[in-house]
Amino acid sequence: MNDSLKNLKMRDWTETKAHSSWQIFKIMAEFVEGFEALAKIGPCISIFGSARTRSGNLYYELACEIAKRLAEEGFGIISGGGPGIMEAANKGAQLADGTSVGLNITLPHEQYANPYLDRDKSLNFDYFFVRKVMFTKYSQGFVMMPGGFGTMDEFFEVATLIQTKKMTETPLVLVGKEYWSGLLEWIDTTMMKKESNIHPEDLNLLKVFDTADEVVEYFRVFYASNKLRPNF
Repeated sequence: MNDSLKNLKMRDWTETKAHSSWQIFKIMAEFVEGFEALAKIGPCISIFGSARTRSGNLYYELACEIAKRLAEEGFGIISGGGPGIMEAANKGAQLADGTSVGLNITLPHEQYANPYLDRDKSLNFDYFFVRKVMFTKYSQGFVMMPGGFGTMDEFFEVATLIQTKKMTETPLVLVGKEYWSGLLEWIDTTMMKKESNIHPEDLNLLKVFDTADEVVEYFRVFYASNKLRPNF
């Protein structure tokens, strides 16, 4: 590498380091805002799923019903704040006059605030990792509706935190047996039985249901004998 190119690369790296130092303050601000806002809300359930699912779809309507029923049980509903399943979850919360929270993320496409959020409970994030901390710290349960990469990211993040006991044991529910069956079969046959990368008891962390009745009853029974508190 010649000297001029080396100096240029070093200058670029130095500028990047300086920018990173200022980023720390923005990241801290997002954490502080999120902690202060969510700590005041009380027990909530986070509902995840595809931003591309539209009204009238089976899973959109099911997410709306589950959210409504959980809100009637006294839980606030947290979603990613955008369209699709997120919109359905917030809509269900409002139909029950429940707390409707949105943790939005700035993206180049798909993401925009849905109209069913409580105005004082709509937060915006630039960083996925900050947003995920907000979901996992204050949610008293997680409902995974069918979704794409983002939903899978949240699913495995939560499963890992519970498995490693970095957070208290918290209900982790997958809705839609047909949708999730292929992934769960692979986890069972390949990840666990063939490669021994997880223990059999790890599968007990996951509950799979098809109806709102099953989901709500599971949460009702779980919290009849477990405390409602932040996860870490």
